Amino acid sequence: MITSGTAAWWRITLALCLGSFMVFSNLYVTQPLLPMLAREFGVSPLQASYSLTISTLTLGAALIFYGAASDAIGRRWLMIGSMAGVAVVTLSLYWVNDYHTLLALRALQGIFLAGLPAIAVAYMAEEFDSDALMSAVGLYIAANSLGGIGGRVIGGFAGEHLGWHEAFVVVGCMGVVVWLAVLVLLPKQQNFHRRPFKPQHMLADMKLHLSNPRLLPAFLLGGFNFFIFVNQYSFITFVLEADPYWLSPQFLGLMFLTYLTGTLGSTLSGKLGKRFGQPQCMMAGSSILIVGTLVTLVPSLPVIILGFFINSFGFFFAHSSASSWVSRNAERAKASASSLYLLFYYVGASTGGLYLNLFWQWNHWQGVVLGSVLVLAGTLLLGNVLRNAHQRTASELVNKNAVH
Repeated sequence: MITSGTAAWWRITLALCLGSFMVFSNLYVTQPLLPMLAREFGVSPLQASYSLTISTLTLGAALIFYGAASDAIGRRWLMIGSMAGVAVVTLSLYWVNDYHTLLALRALQGIFLAGLPAIAVAYMAEEFDSDALMSAVGLYIAANSLGGIGGRVIGGFAGEHLGWHEAFVVVGCMGVVVWLAVLVLLPKQQNFHRRPFKPQHMLADMKLHLSNPRLLPAFLLGGFNFFIFVNQYSFITFVLEADPYWLSPQFLGLMFLTYLTGTLGSTLSGKLGKRFGQPQCMMAGSSILIVGTLVTLVPSLPVIILGFFINSFGFFFAHSSASSWVSRNAERAKASASSLYLLFYYVGASTGGLYLNLFWQWNHWQGVVLGSVLVLAGTLLLGNVLRNAHQRTASELVNKNAVH
């Protein structure tokens, strides 16, 4: 097994981090463009947000297929092939002139986007030892946040100065360059063991994961945290483009620089998880999310930005801990366990806008904050469930060793 800090560890981690950056920059490129798309196509804020949520929905639906397929045919070429598909579809969006076609291509793009996130953590879990895995997952999730920043900032600037069509060209060309880098850097796996692709095996693995009391709460925690976190950004763009802020698309894109604290939170999660326990880190992340959300109630642009800096740190701190926890606690079929976690994660992203829109219609941003806190309080309780389960397991292990 590969240990942390070795040349092989850095090569694999760099390749998967670059791939993660490419995937998430493509996924989130439309978010700062939502007000522009709403005006261009004459649709509501909720309908404009479908350009993001349709991709997250199809991404989530495709995750299970990729996880099971990679168990049968291997990880590397499936990730590389799906990244190529992402680049092709992104460049194709340049020729779109109606909203339904844009949504159809974004749905197809989501299917290709699922390839790398469904498989990457399982690839690392099979190649790295336990400590190396925790450190690598922290960096990998940090690259997720950097990709989210990159896509949104580039989308905002390119959208305002070149046009929303050209924003897709810029991100697509960047994706081609990253794809070539991953093709060169990512080595063939040494510890992969092929499993025949049989639907009954896939269903049995899913049943095993869902019945595992150490996994299901983590699936729900990751899903409901993302249910709130990513959709808050969609609604805040409509707050900040209006009176009294009047931010243009390029400055709305800069709003997503708040993800930088998420990069820090992801990186720290591995180190602090070893020291305090991953369930405690998940609870801390949910608590920080609640604090940041409440801070955004202050009607001041700098304070709202501060609130999102806090939110990003808390979300990625919890998400990185939960993702690593799932890989470490899956009894078998680690790729399908990671895929199932991400299925909850992206279904949460796809449906959270519908939930928060009810609160937006009721009381705009103040309503969104209330709706957010109600859900985040539940994820805090889920973290406590995992903490109690972890403590019981540790106690049982101590008693067992004492007997022997």
